[in-house]
Amino acid sequence: MSVAVRAPHPLLLGCGLMLVAFNLRPALTTVGPLLAAIRAETGLGAAGASVLTTLPVLFLGLACALAPAVGRRLGPDRGILLAAAIVAVGLALRALGGLVPLFAGACIASLGIGLAGVLIPGLVKREFPGRAGLMTGLYTMTLCLGAAAGAGLTVPLQGLFGGDWSLALAAWAAPAVLAALAWAPLARPASPAAPAPAPRRAIWREPLAWQVTGFMGLQSSLAYILFGWVPLVLHDRGLSTVDAGFVAALMSVGQAPAALLVPTVAAKLRDQRGAALAIVGLTAACYLAVAHGPVALLVPATLALGFGLGGCFGLGLTIIVLRARDTRGAAALSAMAQGVGYTIASLGPLGFGLAHEVFGGWGASSLLFCALAAGAAACALGAGRARQVGAA
Repeated sequence: MSVAVRAPHPLLLGCGLMLVAFNLRPALTTVGPLLAAIRAETGLGAAGASVLTTLPVLFLGLACALAPAVGRRLGPDRGILLAAAIVAVGLALRALGGLVPLFAGACIASLGIGLAGVLIPGLVKREFPGRAGLMTGLYTMTLCLGAAAGAGLTVPLQGLFGGDWSLALAAWAAPAVLAALAWAPLARPASPAAPAPAPRRAIWREPLAWQVTGFMGLQSSLAYILFGWVPLVLHDRGLSTVDAGFVAALMSVGQAPAALLVPTVAAKLRDQRGAALAIVGLTAACYLAVAHGPVALLVPATLALGFGLGGCFGLGLTIIVLRARDTRGAAALSAMAQGVGYTIASLGPLGFGLAHEVFGGWGASSLLFCALAAGAAACALGAGRARQVGAA
């Protein structure tokens, strides 16, 4: 005889979810501020640095493909617990020093990040059906604050550890362990298998699903380009390593209010196309100001760039929830949009770095960035329509 497991209080569940969210970006934003130091110490070239910023995004896509099976086996609650533990292991591995642990740790941590990224939207749909926009906004805002902490505090941590970049990167395993410990008592086991729903047209054949996937992938590509490369862009503009890291952190700080505001507002709109076009346009314009505009405008332009990125990401997650008909549909669409989307996104950091190496300067890289932004806007014209995947 099965015993019903009492659901945690929504406030406790929400707080636990925020702790997990805080740890889903430091693995990706801590390398950029130290990239110059890593390259100087290890001899890593521009092509190698491009691979270092690309591999984690590929592993995000791999994790997203595996996430539905993990969710069915463990349930979303325990799947998220597993994801937090994997993130902690990947971050801790960097303490061994050298390029192999650096690359391996980035890939392992990204597996956990991708797994959590797919499972969380379905859990939000299940636990907070009437407040999906607000909870998605809070989750995304907290995720952005974690990104900001990683970008801004890693260089000072390097100083505390006597200039050892590997220990500075590995220190971010500590909050990931705390998040896993906090989530563990909230993680309920998987529910008994429910009867299979009536067969529906495969999600992979639906144009709307591909439009959602395209928007998610291309806006993610913009974010991972900036996570990996903007500190080096700023360093080439004359900023010190510390200053470049703090300005990059401002970008992540700027994401937080947009990550809360945009999903909350977008969830109340019947059609999200206008919001998507505005936020993508803001992101492209502010990137050009940061990379090529007057140095005096760096701080406000970087904050506005962060606002654009936070809005894009929050809107991408919100569109996944809004375009799905139910919890099962949200999980399936999330797996597709993030699994395929992150594979698309991985090409952005790679292309951005290779364009810099081949052509010199950042002009060709900036053209690529703007082209990706235009692609995201085009996908948003379909993904933002008031329709749902699987609807007749």
